[in-house]
Amino acid sequence: MLFTKIKGKAAHLIRGESAEEQAHKFLINKGLKPVCRNYRCKQGELDLIMTDHQTLVIIEVRFRKTDQYGSALESVTRVKQSRIIAATHSYLSSQKADRPVRFDVVAISGNGSVEWIQNAF
Repeated sequence: MLFTKIKGKAAHLIRGESAEEQAHKFLINKGLKPVCRNYRCKQGELDLIMTDHQTLVIIEVRFRKTDQYGSALESVTRVKQSRIIAATHSYLSSQKADRPVRFDVVAISGNGSVEWIQNAF
């Protein structure tokens, strides 16, 4: 598959980073506090980790330019959820805090609409 490159990065990666930044700002405006971005481990990646009062919130950010192949929200499959959960276990094993955990999804569509699903899975 051929991707357009901008300054050495594929255009789809730049769109993904832009969507994550948009979600990050959106959630901060909703009162969440940033903890970590793009946590990577062998199980996968966690896009955003934030706190909502005492709850640790793991946020998956999904962007879809169009709904032609399904919405951004629909792209968070059971397999993707399993990877996020496994990566969360890895993250939590390195932390000392014991607090509730919640999994949210921020779905951003090409028209700029943002959908925030709390307790998505």
